[in-house]
Amino acid sequence: MQPADRKFPKAGKQVFDSIEISMQRQTGMRLLVVNCIVLLFSNLPAQPLTLSLDEMFRLADQHSKSIRLHDLAIREAEQGVRIAKNDRLPSIQAQLDLNYIGDGVMTDRNFSNGIHADMPHFGNTFVLKASQVIYAGGAINRNINRSKLQQKEAELEYVRNRQDIRFMLTGYYLDLFQLNNQKRVYENNIAQTQLLVKDMRASYRQGTALKSDITRYELQLQSLELQLTSVKDKIDVLSHRLATTIGLEPDVAIQPDTTELFRLTVEKRDEAEWIREIPLTPSVRLADVKIEQEKNRIELLRAEKRPRISLHAANDLNGPILIEVPPLNNNFSYWYAGVGISYNLDALFKNGKKLKQARLSALKMEEARKLAVEETGNSIHEAYVNLNEAYIRLRTQKKSVQLAHENFNIVRQRYVNGLALITDMLDASNTQLDMELQLANYQIGILYQYYLLKKLTGNL
Repeated sequence: MQPADRKFPKAGKQVFDSIEISMQRQTGMRLLVVNCIVLLFSNLPAQPLTLSLDEMFRLADQHSKSIRLHDLAIREAEQGVRIAKNDRLPSIQAQLDLNYIGDGVMTDRNFSNGIHADMPHFGNTFVLKASQVIYAGGAINRNINRSKLQQKEAELEYVRNRQDIRFMLTGYYLDLFQLNNQKRVYENNIAQTQLLVKDMRASYRQGTALKSDITRYELQLQSLELQLTSVKDKIDVLSHRLATTIGLEPDVAIQPDTTELFRLTVEKRDEAEWIREIPLTPSVRLADVKIEQEKNRIELLRAEKRPRISLHAANDLNGPILIEVPPLNNNFSYWYAGVGISYNLDALFKNGKKLKQARLSALKMEEARKLAVEETGNSIHEAYVNLNEAYIRLRTQKKSVQLAHENFNIVRQRYVNGLALITDMLDASNTQLDMELQLANYQIGILYQYYLLKKLTGNL
């Protein structure tokens, strides 16, 4: 048994070594396969993701860094209100001191005839004091009100920032929709031009077309393909911006929900209805908060001219008693309670200038509110006029596109019959392209001006 036992480990080691080598090879093959799969899928183009405007707004509310920053500012202001309310609570202080007291020395006034004096070496002091402000001239309530106004300001800044983010996303979204329309127009024109070049080559082989005509249209085809590449690049840039803003991966290709866009209805409202919403806009409401803050500041300055009255009670425990000679190694405790009145005399001759400055600042905030109302009204009027103009442009452009298509078909038929020049074909083709691109722009122009009105009134 012993010889067999001695040989078994060596044979077993060889078997296990071969198994380990085989497993390492299999693991290496698996890793190679996985890496190849990852490399293959990483080179695939990004899958398009179709989003509606409302879906983008929800994602932005959850993931936008700017919105999260303003949300933190609101929570910070809420905590400031809680801190300001703490001034209404009583103040309680406790103090404990433990000391080592060295021996004393007593001398004459000329520091001669020194006498050593033994002292108790352990000293202790314990003070417990409570106070409650019962009148501060309104300063406590004004400080709380100031914190509440700061909270309200933070909330309005949040609303205004969210409106700005949403309008920016809307602009990107509509631009993306417009660029996709341009892409479709260029692709259709490229396909049309390729077909025309094919027909020209057939006519050239029959001797009814010139080589220069084919060359000129091939040059136009190259130009169209270059413009199509430029549009695709712009789509990629806008999609990247949208994705990063709403918290998606940068390589996600966002596609506008065209069915949702075409279903959008633009409210038929007159200008007076939009104007009536000016007092509810974030900019005007912020101006109102600024005015309230300045008025509150004036009341705070007035409160400094009033006395401050508080109740207080305390208990002191000290030891040893060092005022006796020799010192007494005892504790001495006493308590007291009373009313305290304090008055800041400096406020009598310093706060007058501060009050004047605060009143001027309040007047400035009132003028700033008037300016905000005026600027918002002007912006609403401009957007409303542009919206009506966009409707007129769209109706006119639809007719122009129809006429451009008819003109192109007529010129093409005349060119095939040898009754038109290649320059006529080029002009007709370029006119058709321009009309189709402008139509896409005017369709987006209506939605843009409508969403601008909603943003100006804080309803986006």
